Amino acid sequence: MIPSGRRWSTVVQKIIDVAGSSPTSFAKAAENAVATAAETVRNLKWARVAEFEMELDGKKVKTYRATLRIYFDVER
Repeated sequence: MIPSGRRWSTVVQKIIDVAGSSPTSFAKAAENAVATAAETVRNLKWARVAEFEMELDGKKVKTYRATLRIYFDVER
């Protein structure tokens, strides 16, 4: 979201690709990716899921992985 008083033309964002994993679900894998990125990057604004993958063990899903493109504002 753009803070009140700012316009899109003045917003500059950087994009990073981050992959998260979980033994339980794609949603949890995505949440883990965002939580880990937030530990070192400020002003996270948007995330788009770029890819879903599963590590398999025979017939069972062993690990879910979600790769996200995370957008954050560049500080000026």
